[in-house]
Amino acid sequence: MTGNGLQNGLHAGLKNRHLSMIAIGGVIGAGLFVGSSTGIATAGPGILLSYALVGTLVVLVMRMLGEMSAANPTSGSFSAHADRALGRWAGFSIGWLYWFFWVVVLAVEATAGATILEGWIPAVPQWAWALIVMTVLTATNLVSVGSYGEFEFWFAGIKVVAIGAFIVVGLLAVLGVLPGADTDKAGFSNLTGHGGFLPHGPGAILTGVLLVVFSFMGSEIATLAAGESEDPQRAVTKSTNSIIWRIGVFYLGSILIVVSLLPWNDPSIKEKGSYVAALDSLGIAHAGQIMNVIVLTSVLSCLNSGLYTASRMAFSLGQRGDAPKAFARTTARGVPLAAIVASVLFGFVAVFFNYKFPDSVFLFLVNSSGAVALFVWLVICFSQLRMRKIIQAEAPEKLVVKMWLYPYLTWATAGLIVFVLGYMLTDTEGESSGRTTVLLSLLVAAAVVVVALVKQKVTGGRSTARAVAEPAADEVSVG
Repeated sequence: MTGNGLQNGLHAGLKNRHLSMIAIGGVIGAGLFVGSSTGIATAGPGILLSYALVGTLVVLVMRMLGEMSAANPTSGSFSAHADRALGRWAGFSIGWLYWFFWVVVLAVEATAGATILEGWIPAVPQWAWALIVMTVLTATNLVSVGSYGEFEFWFAGIKVVAIGAFIVVGLLAVLGVLPGADTDKAGFSNLTGHGGFLPHGPGAILTGVLLVVFSFMGSEIATLAAGESEDPQRAVTKSTNSIIWRIGVFYLGSILIVVSLLPWNDPSIKEKGSYVAALDSLGIAHAGQIMNVIVLTSVLSCLNSGLYTASRMAFSLGQRGDAPKAFARTTARGVPLAAIVASVLFGFVAVFFNYKFPDSVFLFLVNSSGAVALFVWLVICFSQLRMRKIIQAEAPEKLVVKMWLYPYLTWATAGLIVFVLGYMLTDTEGESSGRTTVLLSLLVAAAVVVVALVKQKVTGGRSTARAVAEPAADEVSVG
């Protein structure tokens, strides 16, 4: 990789405004709008501490990833870093697990979007809407990286404007200066009334963590996309430094408004969803449909980015010889055609399973990919511990982003992730319980690691601590 942001085959088609919005939008998933009501019901206002805890975890992990990616921007991001820091088996394993996670997400989000669209136009069946949505966004990704960036710029922009407006209007209502708002219920007193800040006790904070942790997945997309920007190092540095305020405003800020506008145990939160209930309390007409538009935008954004992310990870794996070589080939526009097609085909298969075998095959896919986010974060921690030494030895001037209190805070973060995984094992309720998710994810991860180790033994090992001061053999400047 060179300073102009070009990789072998890939084009620097993402502009700074694209990267900025991808970084901002990456932390706002549909899960924030859809899943927060369950968290509020579980932990009450204390869900703010759950979001703060997971948000802190994400900030620390992103700081580590930012350190490595600023020194060596690449479309493989943490997978490529793990390859160099921990060994070829690690890069292979986490790369394929991450790809698996996102292609399953494609099916989940396509179905969610199709459900909303079918509600608006029932004449078109749900499966057809899922097919249409995925086909359109596949076409977008196939045109050029710039078209992906442009779509994501507007998708993310709508999410950002919507949450920003919600926070401003909600705050005015909480302060009692918004005409038409249900001021009898609104107020910061809701944070401590109705059973206190922690109505179900301190243990509910950890239960809340399990409910909200997966809504943060996507924060790392900016580091993958940076490899196709004009100035990768600047893009990574900027997105890493802004992660704190992004999580603070969009997650903590919006949830604070929700639990201040309404008592946490208000029945409407569970019946309508937290944000719809909050909008209703503000006297805003058609709140449900407004939120459906915002959720659909978030779903399309997640689909768009999920397809991009999965294809770029497949491209990187192909470059490193850990996937078919065809995945590393690009069109004249710099698009990894085979990697995109393979990713979307698996997504289509997953959508089929969702309609034909929702409670067996598809449930297995969802559960077995559910803990991958935590595995990725854990691998980032261990990679950074080793990569810091490699960078300092090979190119210390590339340490433009540094992890705070290295190595102590890195080890503490890894310990917290392991603790969360361990706590998930205590959750045994339902078919998608924390224990089921962790055990099935570990099963799939173990299978992938075995394949990686066998492949490494058959093909022979290679040096993983490649110099970061010079481009690797498969990352050369073009055009």
